[in-house]
Amino acid sequence: MVFLLLSLTLLHLVTLTLLLVATVEKNSNPGQSWWIWAESEITDLWYNCFHDNKTGTWLCTATSESDWLQSVQALMILSLVFSSVSFLVFVAQLFVMSRGRLFYFTGLCQTFAGFTDMAACLIFSFHRKEILNDSRDVSGGRFGYCFVLAWLCVPLLLVSAVLYVHLRKKQ
Repeated sequence: MVFLLLSLTLLHLVTLTLLLVATVEKNSNPGQSWWIWAESEITDLWYNCFHDNKTGTWLCTATSESDWLQSVQALMILSLVFSSVSFLVFVAQLFVMSRGRLFYFTGLCQTFAGFTDMAACLIFSFHRKEILNDSRDVSGGRFGYCFVLAWLCVPLLLVSAVLYVHLRKKQ
């Protein structure tokens, strides 16, 4: 039982960390973004960055706001909030919940986190032309590392939600 609790806690913390990185990672590396135009131009949820070859640094400006981008930003932050609340509730339930009860609320919060993360990824996938707000053809770019991390979090959040719902508090 202790091994299961530790494993589930570790899974939750790893997923929360991946979700945090996917949401707030500032581009300092050409691979760590939501969209890569070229090795010298990248975009994430918050910034558009260009690599200046003269100085060897990344010059970043805020992304141009669109309704779709704001939806993705809000859903990713909401997913972080749901997952954080889920973890805090889980820790609280370990101490105050009576023996034999199930972690339903924790599982429900994790499920909401998984679905909001999935919705953000789907919106970015299907509306990237409007989100990137660029006249160029999006076939000239590719999805970046943070986008993949966000998608990786979806099954991890949903699996941990199922495990929480089936986990019963024992002595």
